[in-house]
Amino acid sequence: MSEFFQFETDFVDSLRCIPMQVRLKLDTCGVKLKLTHWNQFSQSERQVLVVMPCETATEVEAYREFLQNLVAGYAGQPAAELPIDPHPPWLDATQIPGEVRVKAEECGVTIAREDWEALTPSQRFALIKLSRPSHENRNFLPALKEFQLIKC
Repeated sequence: MSEFFQFETDFVDSLRCIPMQVRLKLDTCGVKLKLTHWNQFSQSERQVLVVMPCETATEVEAYREFLQNLVAGYAGQPAAELPIDPHPPWLDATQIPGEVRVKAEECGVTIAREDWEALTPSQRFALIKLSRPSHENRNFLPALKEFQLIKC
């Protein structure tokens, strides 16, 4: 997967922020990468993290190992590790997470179950991440528009 979302266009050329597709890989491999770590990486190292696969068990382990070696090389120690959810909510097309539903309603949008089911796992992941209170979620509304969840 090497897709960037339209709501990320202001930083994808420079990769100054961690794009959603890399955030998805971080959750998949259980590494808590800080923006300070990301900003230490070279442009080519960031690009490798964008394009490197992270889906099969072998790929996930290789991604984690590559990333941790990269972080340790710059920071002197690996990044913190997080538990990996064996059933992440972005893979469940049948249930709209409460935080996504609430955030959408704050924007005046009701997400229908069939619309949630039609989203790709990476789109569902983005909405979940963008709806969290701890995340700067100014891109939530642009994501709803991009994913055609706002009916005009």
